[in-house]
Amino acid sequence: MRISDLCGLSLVLLIGIASPAFALDGKPAPAAPTPLQAFRSGTESLRAGDKQKALDELRYAAEQGHPLAQWKLGRMYAEGDGVKRDDLKAFQYFSRIASDYAETAPWTPQARFVASAYVSLGSYYLSGIPNSSVLADVERARSLLSYAASYFGDPDAQYQLARLYLDGKAAAPDVRQAARWLGLAAHKGQYQAQALLGQMLFRGEGVPRQRARGLMWLTLARDASAGSEDGWIVEAYEDASARASEDERAVALVYLEQWMKTKR
Repeated sequence: MRISDLCGLSLVLLIGIASPAFALDGKPAPAAPTPLQAFRSGTESLRAGDKQKALDELRYAAEQGHPLAQWKLGRMYAEGDGVKRDDLKAFQYFSRIASDYAETAPWTPQARFVASAYVSLGSYYLSGIPNSSVLADVERARSLLSYAASYFGDPDAQYQLARLYLDGKAAAPDVRQAARWLGLAAHKGQYQAQALLGQMLFRGEGVPRQRARGLMWLTLARDASAGSEDGWIVEAYEDASARASEDERAVALVYLEQWMKTKR
């Protein structure tokens, strides 16, 4: 082949590489959306009530590795929101996040979604998923929750981990460790941790009794849990309030005012 022929062939190849793709009608084919664009479009479709379009767009973004799309789909399948509930599919989406984004810096915006995926996985391992290969593995659950609680500082993970230490499921019961994790979660506003810590302090269960401080935490938890299904929190508050002396209620109010000032 002559050099001129090679040059011509090279030019044809270059033109083919650089030229845009064309549809059958001769018009340029639309570019595929980026994962971020698909995720944004999917969330907009959800808000508009178009669940099927939202699913298609979120699945596309998830397959391209977009962590928020994976998390959103995981939550949808876990809760049966717009789709038939499927815990195994939810587990698979959360597992991808935990595998691919375990070392996400904890101060980044997406860190809370990664931590949430770890918490969800921990919950699945506590009980297992029926009719699947995901069996109950309390030690695995403790490991996942510990990572989310320590590395990401996630308050839900801290609360769940505290419950494991109280119940003695993953190790021997350790009330001091439980109280430590509850305190960390309570100061971040996790109302279940606030309620449980409040109960322990008010009753002196495994920790020095501080009835006024315990009542303060129970008051915060009662207010934060309004509208939730955690009726035990209201019952715990009412029981402590009825048992507290007038002085203890007054001191609890002072503690509560101090707390509110720090949150402004």
